[in-house]
Amino acid sequence: MNPVNQITRPPVVQISKLCSVFRSAGHQAVIHKDLDLVIGAGELLSIVGGSGSGKTVLLRQILGLETPAQGSVMVLGKPAAELGDAGAASRVGMLFQHGALFSAFSVLDNIAFPLRELKNLPESLVRDAALVKLQMVGLDASQAYKMPADLSGGMIKRVALARALIMDPPLLLLDEPTAGLDPDSADAFCALLRSLHRELDLTVVMVTHDLDTLFELSTRVAVVADKRVVINAPPKEVIAFPHPFIHDFFLGERGQRAMELLREYPFAV
Repeated sequence: MNPVNQITRPPVVQISKLCSVFRSAGHQAVIHKDLDLVIGAGELLSIVGGSGSGKTVLLRQILGLETPAQGSVMVLGKPAAELGDAGAASRVGMLFQHGALFSAFSVLDNIAFPLRELKNLPESLVRDAALVKLQMVGLDASQAYKMPADLSGGMIKRVALARALIMDPPLLLLDEPTAGLDPDSADAFCALLRSLHRELDLTVVMVTHDLDTLFELSTRVAVVADKRVVINAPPKEVIAFPHPFIHDFFLGERGQRAMELLREYPFAV
């Protein structure tokens, strides 16, 4: 991607002065307060934070599934709440943590589902598009009529990714994309995501706690702590930022092992 083009393109996601509040049985908990986050076109941004910091809440607000108590969430130049009116699937693809495939649908039918919901496309076109996306994620046509129960964990992730991309959205959201995968499958899935990010000129926002995945893929990391984004920067800058959560998350024993990847993948800095 041409760096000049990336700089001049408007932000894909712009979150300003966000306040998220959960209310239950007369009590309320403030999850985010005055949170700001800008995600540029073509970035592969990882969101990290402690348990209960509201990482997945941010994804849901970007999707327009939740409305913040205060502040604004702009996605592709429009309020996130309006995505549903324009057809969210055509603007934002979502890969859920466990795939969320329909158990009664075949692989092909799972991938084709968003296109069929449009109710205005010929079945032959829908089928061909689903097969193209199936191949795009590294699976061949022989897998098209298998059921989700017959798939490995890695194959489920790939089918779910194909479904997320069926409408060719410019923005892709990932919730723990390598959770539950063995190391080899996780490495292969990261390689696939990296390739698609580059080839499709995608903007990717990923919530992950897996440091190997984070270091291998991220162009930037946004750290959610103290109810806001305390830093949004390339991985090396984040690691050097003085904050207790960052120290514990990145510089513990697991973090020290994963940081070896920084030396092997200099593009992640």
